[in-house]
Amino acid sequence: MVGVCRALLDTGSCSDDHCRFHHDVHICEACSVVCLTGNAFQAHLGGKNHRKTLQRAAYAQAHGIDTEFCELCQIPIPDNNWEWHQRTRRHVNKQRFLAFKSLLEEVEKDKHGISVSAAEGVDYGIIELEEAQAGRSVTLAITTSVPLSSVRLVEVKLTSTSNRGRTSPFFVEFIANKIVYGRATHLTINFTQTYRGRYEDRAEILFEDTKLGKEFMIVRPLRVIVGSREDHAALRPTAPYIPRRRTKRAPVNEVVPGVPPESNAAITWRVLLPQAEIPAHIILALKYGSTKVQIESIKRSALPRTFEAATYGRHFKTLLWAEEFQMENDLERYDISDATLMHHGRYHFLEVPGLAEKRPSVLKGDTVLVQPQGETRWFEGYVHLIRQREVGLCFARSFRMTSPQQKFSVRFKLNRIPVRRQHQAMDTVFEQTRALFPTRGHFSAIACPSILGVRRAIYNPDIASNGAQLQAIASILALPAGSPPFCVFGPPGTGKTVTIVEGIRQLLRQNPLVRILACAPSNSAADLIAERLAGVLSPGELFRFYASSRSKESTPSKLEDYTYQVGEMGTYAVPPMSRMTRFKVIVSTCVSASVFHGIGMQCGHFGYIFVDEAGQATEPEVMIAVKTMADNATRVILSGDHKQLGPIIRSNVARALGLETSYLERLMGRDGYEEVQNYGISVVKLVKNFRSHETILRFPNQNFYRGDLQASAPRQVIDYFINRTILPNPRFPILFHGIVGKDDREASSPSFFNIEEVTEIKDYVMRLKRNYRITDHEIGIITPYHAQVLKIRATLKAVADEVKVGSVEEFQGQERKVIIISTVRSSSEHINYDVRHTLGFVANPRRFNVAVTRAMALLIVIGNPEVLSLDPMWRSFLNYIRRNNGCIGVEISWDYNEEVDVAGDYAERYRNAGMDDMNALTIRLQERIVARASVGDAESDDEGGNVDRPWRDIE
Repeated sequence: MVGVCRALLDTGSCSDDHCRFHHDVHICEACSVVCLTGNAFQAHLGGKNHRKTLQRAAYAQAHGIDTEFCELCQIPIPDNNWEWHQRTRRHVNKQRFLAFKSLLEEVEKDKHGISVSAAEGVDYGIIELEEAQAGRSVTLAITTSVPLSSVRLVEVKLTSTSNRGRTSPFFVEFIANKIVYGRATHLTINFTQTYRGRYEDRAEILFEDTKLGKEFMIVRPLRVIVGSREDHAALRPTAPYIPRRRTKRAPVNEVVPGVPPESNAAITWRVLLPQAEIPAHIILALKYGSTKVQIESIKRSALPRTFEAATYGRHFKTLLWAEEFQMENDLERYDISDATLMHHGRYHFLEVPGLAEKRPSVLKGDTVLVQPQGETRWFEGYVHLIRQREVGLCFARSFRMTSPQQKFSVRFKLNRIPVRRQHQAMDTVFEQTRALFPTRGHFSAIACPSILGVRRAIYNPDIASNGAQLQAIASILALPAGSPPFCVFGPPGTGKTVTIVEGIRQLLRQNPLVRILACAPSNSAADLIAERLAGVLSPGELFRFYASSRSKESTPSKLEDYTYQVGEMGTYAVPPMSRMTRFKVIVSTCVSASVFHGIGMQCGHFGYIFVDEAGQATEPEVMIAVKTMADNATRVILSGDHKQLGPIIRSNVARALGLETSYLERLMGRDGYEEVQNYGISVVKLVKNFRSHETILRFPNQNFYRGDLQASAPRQVIDYFINRTILPNPRFPILFHGIVGKDDREASSPSFFNIEEVTEIKDYVMRLKRNYRITDHEIGIITPYHAQVLKIRATLKAVADEVKVGSVEEFQGQERKVIIISTVRSSSEHINYDVRHTLGFVANPRRFNVAVTRAMALLIVIGNPEVLSLDPMWRSFLNYIRRNNGCIGVEISWDYNEEVDVAGDYAERYRNAGMDDMNALTIRLQERIVARASVGDAESDDEGGNVDRPWRDIE
């Protein structure tokens, strides 16, 4: 880029019509920041620092406070706080860091007539792994412009070896010698590396002027990327990352109603859903201020003071409104400003970027608002058809397209049916303490039953020798009418769904007239229950209810005969009430369970309500079935694992106030649900793991399940990789591959990706398929960032198209012979490290637990050990792997035998270590140079975790 015009910077204008300098300069007067491009200026205006500056300036002006602007921190400071601000750690660290940067700029300059080639540093570029293993050399020429030079080359050191004795893949060859005018002196920098990644160092070249007896230094940065040129070319950012400026939606004043699909009328409702619109005072409390302010405001203005049976409904209604408010705001991300439509028959097809990824999630029967550009009216389009990348909308007859090129503004509307169903449940009069707030006293009359009778009558022979599963079934059979909920605590791979299905069959054997409702948060989990029952129950005994929005293509063929369909299109519905009451078992999702109350079924019809995977559902979702269908005698059985992922909550406010805590987790934290004291009475913990190799299971077992789990999987499966060459330790099927990459972002997406890790994953997948006969379906790849998911899928498309790549949430409840985890984050900033921003979703114990317990025979983790070690859980896990010699690549830099401080601030320690390294280099350089201070700041923006938080697919 041509240099910036000085006249423009100094005066704000340039009168030279032929000026060759860059004029696309924008100045933010409020922040005193100069941006060299319009894009950079827009990014600054949408950034956090700019917003804070305006807020503080407005506050100071409103309160008559004189301020002074701190150029270093880029914030206005009240005059009476100026001295205090200059002593703050943030300000002092910025001073040190910027002085350090200035010092580096100074020592990288040629001086005293001595010139070292590669003025911008030695950049090897991108080299393939084979080239790095063979070695690559760069020769620097040292010359002098002084004919009678008295300077000699004394020494060349690498910064990495000077600071704490680190090893370096760079090696310098040189001969100490006098620098002679007219003749170049050479030094060679060699690079050799056996692993991919990004490598950096500095060559500190020490000279001495023998006449003056003075030493001075010239530094050259060293950089290299060991990776795939092809992958970098294909995956590099398509455009520089510019934070998306969120503009408020203009109000919608006039909407022309659309034409709903016939499926919307497939069910005749006797009980109508409440509208349950968000109250104005809650909207006001959620609109302004920080999350902390919003939480306090909601507590004061909306939440009941006590959380008990009488206030239960009002408590959760408030949290549901907070979540709905955030969901509606998050949908704005998917608005389209210049969409085109394709007209075919009665439908107008709209292409929706990200539709296949459920970003946004769109179901049949949802509505989309479309506004022709230049008009004020909006047209409501109902979704009739959903394809891979587009939806078919049906508008009113008054909707007209002038041409195929006509542009439209598009807004996606939140489907409020699921949240209205939860409000309906919260409004019911069911307030039984034994179900909502059970205490130890509720279990006083319940004894732990014997398993002998169950063992003799068991249907599934795999359960016959499993004491915990037998106890769970015996306890379910013995539950007295009106008992508190019973919990089957099922850690990973312990067969909780198998246990629940056997329990249902035993209840039917014990009493053929019993009626059972089985629910799960997702269709996939509900299908699993129904499929296991379909082989033993007839279509007249088992009914799998699907919402009318469900597509037939998504239904397992095995369950078709167990559904009820109406109309030419085969829309899912419910049969007549006389037939509904004859089904022995009905299976649905938690939210769809509202249909039974809605069509007029009597509460108490079901003697038992089962909720599988209950840890993944919000409490109001579970309560749809419980509060609308239970009576004083109904037994409730929950199964799941509250140590794994809970429900997906988008609102920070709702999360902080408890909506992320599932009903199962809340109960398991109450007196009366102790795993040992009340075993078989209120809870049974399953302990035999039928999935993973014992070494894969050991760490999560000790950290989440008190060491109770027993590895019980078939040896021929879990020992598949034992003694294979892919393992650093042939007896330890966990491999940590340390790699330093770069976490990139592109365009307006704040989601991260890491090309170096993508290349490494591709290499592992190809090796597994080529050398070990592993199929695509036996490999799963987990990564916390959606951008990384897309990059990995794109890279594997030509070599392993059927490998599942997804988020932790997408893998909960699943297993693969091989699991590869890409952790992505690899930032190397020393000063501004922050665990929340740096690790993102990685620093979450439950997410960690799910990720590392999906593997059966081999677990491969790829990431930057320095970054991962900021989180105590990850640090402990890496120590476990290192002590078992399971690490390759970049070595960990800490003592892996040292006990991890669970509450320790390792980010703070890392910052201090980085500051120590910086200070050591500063002292070493300042012995030969006087540093000049400079001022500057980098602006960052954080859009929160919701960009990578998946949308729940709720019927």
